Amino acid sequence: MKVLIIGGVAGGATAAARLRRLNERAEIVLFEKGGYISFANCGLPYHIGGVIDDRNELLLQTPESFNRRFNIDVRVFSEVISIDRAARRVSVKNLTTGEVYGEGYDKLILSPGAAPIRPEIPGIDAKGVFTLRNVADMDKIIEHIRAARAKTAVIAGGGYIGVEMAENLKRAGLDVSIIQRSEHVVAPLDYDMACDVHRHLRQNGVKLYLNNEVAAISKAADGLKITLKDGDLSADLLMIAVGVRPESGLASACGLAVNERGGIIVDSRMKTSDDDIYAVGDAVAVTDTVTKQSAQIPLAGPANKQGRIAADNICGLDSEYESAQGSAILKVFELTVATTGINEAAAKRQKLNCDKIYAWSPGHAGYYPGSKPMSIKVIFEKGRGKILGAQIVGFDGVDKRCDLLAAAVRLGLTAGDLTKLELCYAPPYGSAKDPVNMVGYMIENVLGGMVKNFHWHEVDSLPRDGSVTLLDVRSPIELRAGKIDGFINIPLDDLRARISELPKAKPVYVHCHSGQRSYIAARILAQNGYEAYNLSGGFRLYKSIMTR
Repeated sequence: MKVLIIGGVAGGATAAARLRRLNERAEIVLFEKGGYISFANCGLPYHIGGVIDDRNELLLQTPESFNRRFNIDVRVFSEVISIDRAARRVSVKNLTTGEVYGEGYDKLILSPGAAPIRPEIPGIDAKGVFTLRNVADMDKIIEHIRAARAKTAVIAGGGYIGVEMAENLKRAGLDVSIIQRSEHVVAPLDYDMACDVHRHLRQNGVKLYLNNEVAAISKAADGLKITLKDGDLSADLLMIAVGVRPESGLASACGLAVNERGGIIVDSRMKTSDDDIYAVGDAVAVTDTVTKQSAQIPLAGPANKQGRIAADNICGLDSEYESAQGSAILKVFELTVATTGINEAAAKRQKLNCDKIYAWSPGHAGYYPGSKPMSIKVIFEKGRGKILGAQIVGFDGVDKRCDLLAAAVRLGLTAGDLTKLELCYAPPYGSAKDPVNMVGYMIENVLGGMVKNFHWHEVDSLPRDGSVTLLDVRSPIELRAGKIDGFINIPLDDLRARISELPKAKPVYVHCHSGQRSYIAARILAQNGYEAYNLSGGFRLYKSIMTR
């Protein structure tokens, strides 16, 4: 059996290694149009910022090492320019010599990846404008910073790559601005959860231009002039990070089925519309775990799994890729941002019957030094309480909590299942009631009618005409940090003694700092005949969103 693989990195290199482990006699040829078949593309920004000092640490396998270990014919600087499906043959151009030759196959795996989008902006090809996809792009950026003695950088796009580059260009000593077309950075987050990220970026010296975009680029005496939809900037370097598109031109040119976004259509075994051709990685269309609709999720984890699954099926094993949920994590200076599953904005677009809760929990026991809270938002299905998605912004412990919630989304777990999880606990690492357990309890309280929530976006529309009671149960000292207009203050510990001050005929909307004490207040009120509502996420979340 002869298998050709077009493209390396996560999907293609994984498929090649798995093929060899399953079939020692197969002839395997891997074509890569660049010079590197397996590199840590997620680590590229960190070499630019000097966090990863040794460039060679990013090169996971060289053609020579891959050949020695796996006996795979690796051909770098080799671009497959066409596929003849009828003849089961590809045409390959040697980019070093210019030679074009043919190569036959029994099975073919496409792993072309996704390319950075370069919008049609006047001047986008000017010197000093970059995208970041591979090692060569990284080298060019580093050389430009050195040669131009760059001091200022503008990043068009506030997604994962844009934010990572902002941090690392700051580490490299540059003054950095992010231009973001929408109202917030990091698209998988909802706006309310992104506000803490905005604050942290600004605290670390990154300027944000939200609801804005690059309209034109021109050369200036001191670098680049960047004309925005609203305003102008100048910079020594402009990074374009507005997203990626599937590199599916080769697939569509030979007649393979692709969707309207250019994603190569595959079945659960990673087989394309041609029985002898498989496709993996960022170029393929996958099924979203929550919505069950077609999606593009360009992440390394799914690409690795897909490469393995394609190899399994070529070698006769029954292996399937079911869906992708987009679990991802991002370092933003000292802050950690993690997401999984669906966010509220997407849930509304899909008209899902769901609700949300906010939690404010410490990463480990509050009495152990270094504990800092994390902000958690969970989307869940009304009725059963099935977990549909989660977003966490905080410091220590964000990763493991989001990983647990990612498992919950994958396995279809409910809030009740979360309460039953027995998780590792010691003061340096967690709490006896872990934040994930607490999320389960909070959702159960909502579903069981133990608490009625209201949310930050409803606060300002609450009537101030006396028809409802607005109650703040924080301590008098906490009021110095700010308060919400129209709310009277009765500290929680005084509420039972002063409950008669609140008229029973009026609904009571109550808040505290995080939502925990106000939940207790709402339970006291409800059991004394009041109609009470608790502000989920509390004053902290409200202030975070309203402070721009």
